[in-house]
Amino acid sequence: MRWLAALFAAVFFAAVAVAAETAPPVPDVKRQMQDAADKQRVSVARQREAIRVQAKTLGVWLLPGAPPLDLADPIPPCEPIADADLTPLIESAAKTQEIQPKLLRAVAEQESGLLPCAESPKGAQGLMQLMPGTADELGVEDPFDPKESIDAGAKFLKQLLDRYAGDVSKALGAYNAGPAAADEAGGIPDIPETQDYVKAILGKLVD
Repeated sequence: MRWLAALFAAVFFAAVAVAAETAPPVPDVKRQMQDAADKQRVSVARQREAIRVQAKTLGVWLLPGAPPLDLADPIPPCEPIADADLTPLIESAAKTQEIQPKLLRAVAEQESGLLPCAESPKGAQGLMQLMPGTADELGVEDPFDPKESIDAGAKFLKQLLDRYAGDVSKALGAYNAGPAAADEAGGIPDIPETQDYVKAILGKLVD
């Protein structure tokens, strides 16, 4: 009987050894997860590159006069406001504040590319890219609401025009860099982005 038990044991372990050699390898789950993560990173990188190209093409959702947003920032999930919707808002706000509609439109275009959902890396929001503190002072409840943004932006622009005795260049410099910077500079702040911003808007006014 002992020799029979030994024979069975030998056959059993031999079968186990053969099975171990012929069985498919156990999947390396950790490696598979790493490969999936690598593929995802490549996909994200491609998407971000596409976003950079689109941002450069549209020239939108940027700080006034600044270069395109960093790759980590997504393109805003909205379309530019339709002209049919924008024009009456511009004309109404411009009339209320007694400023040129063309000037107000040019500021909105330069600030946000006419994207209602635009938000800069520094926190400026909406069509007129008002900073939260300024928006609060102007009574804005929803900075991404086109009417509220344009009305408040027009009011702020009017305040700056009055402050600088109707000097459009100084008012635009202050809109971009802030009144404190404009006052300290005694005019348009010597900041490349602000200088480009003012030139771009003034160029729109003569087109």
